[in-house]
Amino acid sequence: MTATAVTGAEAAPGNDVRIGVVTFPGTLDDRDAARAVTLAGASAVNLWHADSTLSGVDAVILPGGFSYGDYLRCGAIARFAPIMEAVVAAAGAGMPVLGICNGFQVLCESHLLPGALIRNEDQHFICRDQDLLVENADTAWTGDYEQGQTIRIPLKNGEGGYVATDEVLDELEATGRVVFRYQGLNPNGSLRDIAGITNEAGNVVGLMPHPEHAVEIGYGPDSTGVDGQGFFSSAVRTLVAGR
Repeated sequence: MTATAVTGAEAAPGNDVRIGVVTFPGTLDDRDAARAVTLAGASAVNLWHADSTLSGVDAVILPGGFSYGDYLRCGAIARFAPIMEAVVAAAGAGMPVLGICNGFQVLCESHLLPGALIRNEDQHFICRDQDLLVENADTAWTGDYEQGQTIRIPLKNGEGGYVATDEVLDELEATGRVVFRYQGLNPNGSLRDIAGITNEAGNVVGLMPHPEHAVEIGYGPDSTGVDGQGFFSSAVRTLVAGR
């Protein structure tokens, strides 16, 4: 599969921001992520796991699913996909990268983010609308939110418990790198209620809930929730401002 642009009527005329969406074998939510990108006014570019380049995109999304069947550990095989060499290099150079659910697991396996995701505390797959507290609104993917804001985003995972050493957790807390916390209920046993984190530069963000499922009225939480839109509009604003 080669990279192809996915555009829609929602894309803003003249907006040339291109955001790549990576598809691994077993990815489920790539089309949803591409839809969210177009609704934010950018062009979505399909990137295949076997691609060796990023086809000139300005940002990358690693969407949810079960890459390579989640054999070994979730995201462990995807970490070695050819496309990931380019993603790791681009992230190191400052490109915005978002990992959602399985994508978060891939980011951790690739050491772009610290820690790991393990099986949910109750050993069951969870699917629910989840309240999140925005802890950091200064990343490339959260600039359209406010610190302290509560948003509601769909959550669906079986291995979503975030874990790390106390030293790593303390560092994340001290440097403001916890981006989201579960609010009202910790659904999977994540340490310190952590739902999402960022790297030191703030260009790489990973989270377990699915913002791409809350971008359009009629399809989000309670059929009206669109709290996920801010992820994608934030990235577009960040990229436009950087030009």
